[in-house]
Amino acid sequence: MTTSRELIMVNNWNNSYNNLSCNKAVSNNNRLLTDLVDKGRKDLREDEKSKKDCIIHLREWVKQNPDIENCPTDDLFLLRFLRVKKFSLHMAQQTLLKYLNFKKKFRHFMYNMDCEDPNVSQIIDNGYLFVSPYRDSCGRRVIIYDLSKFDLNKFSGVDMAKVHVITYETLLEDETNQVLGFNHVGNVSGASMNHVPLFTVSDFAYMVRWGEQSIPMRHKEINVLNLPSVIKFVYDFAVSLASEKMKSRVFIHGSLDQLHKRVERECLPLEFGGKMPAKEMIKLWKTEMELKRKRLLSFDDMNLLSDRGIIRRRKPPAQDDTGTGSLPGSFRKLELD
Repeated sequence: MTTSRELIMVNNWNNSYNNLSCNKAVSNNNRLLTDLVDKGRKDLREDEKSKKDCIIHLREWVKQNPDIENCPTDDLFLLRFLRVKKFSLHMAQQTLLKYLNFKKKFRHFMYNMDCEDPNVSQIIDNGYLFVSPYRDSCGRRVIIYDLSKFDLNKFSGVDMAKVHVITYETLLEDETNQVLGFNHVGNVSGASMNHVPLFTVSDFAYMVRWGEQSIPMRHKEINVLNLPSVIKFVYDFAVSLASEKMKSRVFIHGSLDQLHKRVERECLPLEFGGKMPAKEMIKLWKTEMELKRKRLLSFDDMNLLSDRGIIRRRKPPAQDDTGTGSLPGSFRKLELD
């Protein structure tokens, strides 16, 4: 497996590495990769034969599917979908179709994924969203969010969504991340009712519900810090749309001390109780993003001509694809007003 480890300060994620320095951990990359292979076999049912066979079958399916146009068929791209579905070929095919359909529906932020876009670059520089250069104790990349750093007077919901998409797509270009998954850490103390109009209720619901099914990420933990009571109804609505598995991985923390019981300080920026200032982490992250920039821009060529191949679960008549049929009253009223 290839990784972009030269950009990452490795926080030792195997107990046998606990006494190693970061540099020594990097020098023991072969040992780390052995652990990674073991993790893939245990968690994803991945072995060389199944991986090779599934890639061949998925690639051929993409090439022969009349509804798919200009989709990448390299191993790294196809493995995103195979790994997130534990090498179930049918489920990987469905996730790929949903991914392409999600891109088509939200073209305004799923295309032109350019980290050098002025708005994207400034939002990241401001500290709203970036990725720690340290992995957590389970080897996962730690994605940092700070809603108080998002300038509502200058940026739109489209700008916000595009930063998320570019971040996630960049991370998925690393096989280690595909196998080990992600740890999200978000400080939402700056959230207010002013953030609610960033998205329509229907778009917000669609992004939460279909985003989980369409973006091939293994979300292992979602740590929410300082959730204001004034917007808890938005959180409750979002959680109501998530799968039971996702719900079980969300943890609410009222203080940094509580957060540190789940996430190691070394993985966090200084502002979250860690050691490295956010500005330094952001600089490293932007360097990492730049290496994947051309690759992400090339994804603009792919297209889904028809969504007829997507299998949708039956839902009660009162519900639709967005889930807004079950909106909390206060949130629905915002949409109607």
